[in-house]
Amino acid sequence: MTTTIRKILIANRGEIAVRIARGCRDAGIISVAVYSDPDRMAYHVRVADEAYALGGTTSAESYLRQDKIIETARKCGADAIHPGYGFLAENHDFAALCRENGLIFIGPSPEVIALLGDKVQARRVAEKAGLPVVPGSVQNIEQVDVARIEAYRIGYPVLIKAAAGGGGKGMRIVNDPDGLGAALSTAASEAGSAFGDRRVYIEKYISRPRHVEIQILGDAYGNVIHLGERECSIQRRHQKVIEESPSMIVDDAMRAKMGAAAVELAKAAGYVGAGTVEFLVDENKHFYFLEVNTRLQVEHPVTEMVTGLDLVQEQFKIARGEKLSIRQEDVGRRGHAIECRIYAEDAAAGFIPCTGHLSAYQEPSGPGVRVDSGFIAGDDVPVYYDPLIAKLIVWGADRNQAIQRMRRALNEYVVQGIETTISFGRLVMDNESFISGRLSTHFIEDEFADLAESLTRSDGDIRLAAMTAALVDYRLQLRLLAVSRRAKSEENPWKISGRQAGLRKR
Repeated sequence: MTTTIRKILIANRGEIAVRIARGCRDAGIISVAVYSDPDRMAYHVRVADEAYALGGTTSAESYLRQDKIIETARKCGADAIHPGYGFLAENHDFAALCRENGLIFIGPSPEVIALLGDKVQARRVAEKAGLPVVPGSVQNIEQVDVARIEAYRIGYPVLIKAAAGGGGKGMRIVNDPDGLGAALSTAASEAGSAFGDRRVYIEKYISRPRHVEIQILGDAYGNVIHLGERECSIQRRHQKVIEESPSMIVDDAMRAKMGAAAVELAKAAGYVGAGTVEFLVDENKHFYFLEVNTRLQVEHPVTEMVTGLDLVQEQFKIARGEKLSIRQEDVGRRGHAIECRIYAEDAAAGFIPCTGHLSAYQEPSGPGVRVDSGFIAGDDVPVYYDPLIAKLIVWGADRNQAIQRMRRALNEYVVQGIETTISFGRLVMDNESFISGRLSTHFIEDEFADLAESLTRSDGDIRLAAMTAALVDYRLQLRLLAVSRRAKSEENPWKISGRQAGLRKR
């Protein structure tokens, strides 16, 4: 039995809220935005059909206020809530609150979110489903003595991880017994602050892994498929900055094996919706289960570009109670896609946030280029939220063409008023290790030991080229103007100059 969805409240902001609002427009669904005080003139507010104030400034005062969001959804007559990613997207209490208030939560059930959002429980589900897992403990570690026993059993180096966390929070690498106690205390404290849950566990640390994830879709009838992999190894502070699909390390046999493992896990958990099963891959191409993200990923566009599927529309269909619109054998993959996240960050200073006023903002375009953005020229990038401005995605017939298009697009991208990661993206596209596909989660520190110097040199080359081009153009215009003044014609000399310039361009 299917349900009609006429109006969706988008419980998010920025580029993902814009992306979902556009998806609503494509599906003939009314979109509703919510906003904090600093976001009252934000782009996602202007794109949506309706918008309602949450009040407050910080996330805790606005986008994390479950009561206000539910109240707004009921007041505006929404049928469903789409949480996007971040904020309340993986909060099982919020999903349950939606259900209690007769609202469709566009995502898995509260029970599945709770199960897979707990890394210890998710690990147990993965083991039962037959997935390979990184050696480690499956219980909460509180005492240093217990941690020492587990670390000795596993073998150093080890990784202390938050049971309820993600994004690198509550995570510490320990290379020897001397640092174990402090790392355990710090990780638990950080986990408590970030997730309200101090539980941590220990697993073997894989020194140079690749981060590869599988996109899954599941419906309420037990059908689950995968859409292939995304390579997400280029990270800063354990958070992704550049992603691509397919991965150069994954061949057809490995893709089928990883995809089947992800599907088995999803079926074992009763997964309904769009989600991602993440793996670590070692240098011998052995893959190990890492975690499940029970939501739409930031990097979902690269999968859309190579499969031709619209994942937001698939989410809508699943939420209405429809069966999957595609079978596993019908999933096709074509070409190569790369995504560069455009953050308001100063990469040269260690990727620190650099918010402010966008005095100029112009996005690239042309063949194979897509930009999912949450800002336009004249907007302010507020200090209170994630500094992601946009996602630049390109598609090419092969990886070489995709890299070339990304270079072009990054060079066309104009952002003035703040520092961004555009220069860093250009640096990566020209890096020999990236071009040849030699990647790991330590790519940035391995390849750019002095990132500030590399960026300064790269930006200097670009500025020199721009100044040279401007000087050549200026001298050409002077020459053409002189010609027009000498022309024996009653026509305006500027018109003659423009015609001659047009001829030279041809």
